[in-house]
Amino acid sequence: MSVKLNEFENATVGMTCGVIEVLMLQPFNYAKNMTQQKLPIKLNPMIWYRGVFSNCVNMGSCTMIQFVIGGKLKRMILNGEDRRVKPWEQMMVGLAAGTISALVGSPLELIMIQQQRKGMNSVATLQTVATPNIFYRGFVGCAIREALWTCGYLAIPPIVRGYLMENYPTTFDSNEKARVPASLLGGLFACYLSQPVDTIKTCMQGDIERQTYRGFMHSSGLIWKEDGIRGFYRGATFRFGRMAVAVAILDTLREYVSPLMYPQAYK
Repeated sequence: MSVKLNEFENATVGMTCGVIEVLMLQPFNYAKNMTQQKLPIKLNPMIWYRGVFSNCVNMGSCTMIQFVIGGKLKRMILNGEDRRVKPWEQMMVGLAAGTISALVGSPLELIMIQQQRKGMNSVATLQTVATPNIFYRGFVGCAIREALWTCGYLAIPPIVRGYLMENYPTTFDSNEKARVPASLLGGLFACYLSQPVDTIKTCMQGDIERQTYRGFMHSSGLIWKEDGIRGFYRGATFRFGRMAVAVAILDTLREYVSPLMYPQAYK
């Protein structure tokens, strides 16, 4: 998200970045979802990319919303002042933008997870889940996770990069050098703080029949009863791997795609 771009421009940049990230990292997402639900991981690329269209729409639209809301909130905070957004302001913007994006992301992830489990196409899956008591199943977990994830990739990397380049200019004399530790820290923050609610959400969305997982509190209690704290971190390795790479991809794309798509805004 950039204060130099308007809402439409931020939206198109966000959509582009989100789709590229999904196409590159879909196998990580598949492995994470299967592990969280205690289902076997199959070594078949055709299965890995089940639900990739829904996930592209999901990540593309969510990233678009996050960029638009984030850019708008930053302009409101700055209110015409010629200064950088403060670290705590960056984090608040990320949390707010992520929470709002879950309104779109939650049902799209539900469709993807059902496709991964049952192998149906997008239309047939949508017909299955398009009922009032299923469509927003797992929304609470998704909203919390998206808030932390958005904070992790929109707020943490710029804060860490700025700190490293300012305090260790000899070692980190460019954005590229500071981006690796910044991305790892952003991914770590986004992954391990949000992993428990993501596991609950995934289990709920995989079981739309409610045969095992009912509501949010029932699902969390059941996971705790079965595996303790470790149960909430099922699939965390795949998720952190994806997130660390995704944060780097999105942080890089955000820096390079915006000027490429809208060079006039950066003159």
